[in-house]
Amino acid sequence: MAAENHSAVLIDRLNDALGWEIRAQLMYAHYAAYVKGIYRLHLKPYFEGETTESVGHATVVRDQITKLGGVARTNRDETEILHTTDYRVMLTEAMKTESHAAESYKKFLELPGIDSELSDAIEQIYFQEERSVEELKQLMDS
Repeated sequence: MAAENHSAVLIDRLNDALGWEIRAQLMYAHYAAYVKGIYRLHLKPYFEGETTESVGHATVVRDQITKLGGVARTNRDETEILHTTDYRVMLTEAMKTESHAAESYKKFLELPGIDSELSDAIEQIYFQEERSVEELKQLMDS
């Protein structure tokens, strides 16, 4: 019974992460479409790349949920996606999203009893999220 409860906790946490990845896909695709002005030249491809990265992360997370015998969610996290054409607001919202994702994956990796395959998969995503946070810091400082 304890193993079933442990798997349920892992699946719940992974589904939370999946909801954020689905949200990130939508947010970044939206911002790529609405970024304006000179910043569009750099930020549109950046946002499109982050959309693709979020799709990849969602795929990995979904696969891990399946391996644990769970059912992957199909809806995004309900946190509002702000509509804006202001690149500074977009970057601020992206930072909130990436910081939340990095922290969520870090906390997941601290859970006891995670097998090495699951740990490796989530650790790779965690490092990518941390890289995204650092990239956003640089974009926001420029």
